[in-house]
Amino acid sequence: MKILLAGYNLDYDLIRALKNKSGLQQDLTPETISAAYARISRSPRPVNELREISRDEVDKARQSNRNIVFEMGHSSVAEHAVFNIDVIGVSRLLVEEIEKFRLCSFTEKSQRYVLFNKDFVIPEELKLANLTDLFTDTVQTQNDYYHALYEKLRPYIFDQHKTLAENPANKSLLEGWAKEDARYAISLATQTQLGMTINARNLELILRRLAAHPLAEAKDYSGKLYSVTKDIAPSLIRYTQATDYDKFTRQNLRSQASDLLQKFSFSSKKLSDVQLTSFTSTADNRIAAALLFSSSDINYSQCLSMAGKMTPLEKRTLFKTAFENLQAHDSVLREMENVDLQFELILSSSCFAQLKRHRISTIIAQDYNPQLGVTMPPSIKSIGQQKDFMDIMRQTQNAYEQIQKKAPFAAAYVLTNAHRKRVLMKFNAREMYHLARLRADQHAQWDIRDLTIKMLKNAQKVMPLTLMMACGKDNFPDLFKKTFPVNGSGTIKKTK
Repeated sequence: MKILLAGYNLDYDLIRALKNKSGLQQDLTPETISAAYARISRSPRPVNELREISRDEVDKARQSNRNIVFEMGHSSVAEHAVFNIDVIGVSRLLVEEIEKFRLCSFTEKSQRYVLFNKDFVIPEELKLANLTDLFTDTVQTQNDYYHALYEKLRPYIFDQHKTLAENPANKSLLEGWAKEDARYAISLATQTQLGMTINARNLELILRRLAAHPLAEAKDYSGKLYSVTKDIAPSLIRYTQATDYDKFTRQNLRSQASDLLQKFSFSSKKLSDVQLTSFTSTADNRIAAALLFSSSDINYSQCLSMAGKMTPLEKRTLFKTAFENLQAHDSVLREMENVDLQFELILSSSCFAQLKRHRISTIIAQDYNPQLGVTMPPSIKSIGQQKDFMDIMRQTQNAYEQIQKKAPFAAAYVLTNAHRKRVLMKFNAREMYHLARLRADQHAQWDIRDLTIKMLKNAQKVMPLTLMMACGKDNFPDLFKKTFPVNGSGTIKKTK
């Protein structure tokens, strides 16, 4: 066995400085790695030799990439070329569009830990509609209230957690709790920044999709992203223009849905914020069958039949065997991916900003809808700020309604982190474990923690054995001790 380091990402300013210092004329591009790896399947040479050939013949490497990726259709070759991108001065609203691309990595400036200044994006649509004054006045009022609210929340948080406050090391933690509640008052136009790691295949996709987006900011982002990457790997990034599919499909669906809605009437019954809308039937049996399948040599149909005939005790014992060596940070077995859950959620922008990070799921979100109300942090009520908070929300609502008439796609910019939307979210039971461990934990932000706990309770009703060890990390030791009690000798008691 031989393991060779083929490369790793370097800061681009360093790459440029080293190239200038060395006087090297050759292009420094990740395309050579893509070309070398593409040749692995058809060449007897060792891969390190293939990389050397690609480095020496960059033009040939690029032509090879074009042939393999675009002529033969082997797009996965482009995934070997990876970029690190700084994204600065974009709105929170645009970040939601950027982070829809699940096979990329993002780290965003957090409104939970950073006290934001008063910078915000003014959408081009509002300038064209002569709504800039209305928009900026509203957002500036929100921002002023955000800073005033933080100053009121900070002493309250310290007073509520006096023991923690005694230790100076906890200062930033407690201030963070004040920041994360104050942020419910600021808009989706608030400027932020993020770091993005993306391979060339997904880079091309994000360029194309955002070029077709109705928001001017999204189009601008696509153009700027293309301009900083096009010369680095031209052989891997070709189809970057908006397509009719991306431009018109959503638009046409909205139009048809609007026509259909006029034919039907619905009651205005208030629904729960968390609804389990569908799930895999007999989920525990299916997971039991998957566990038997991976641990035997019989077919799945036979395993499913066995699972259906097992006694409740036999089935529980099988699941406990799968979990008895589990630790708080272990991923549960992949067999848990064989059953699904679908939830309809009504949640704040602040909560959605965290939920969308769980990209091994299917998330379909509606537009923000002020008719769904707002989420007010309990701490704001506790300090007697609910009236002032709701006054800001009413002013925001008024601005939103005026903007929507002239620039409907840009109206959401003026809404706040407190405003809500509907989300349809589907994921498997293994992802439910991951979501619960991170978001049902005591260290999680209260909004998403409350949401996740409700989701988990609903899910455990329909697949109790599958999710028997699902909980926040902080609760795992107690749950494990309850599920696997030890006897006097210190070993786990066997189920009778």
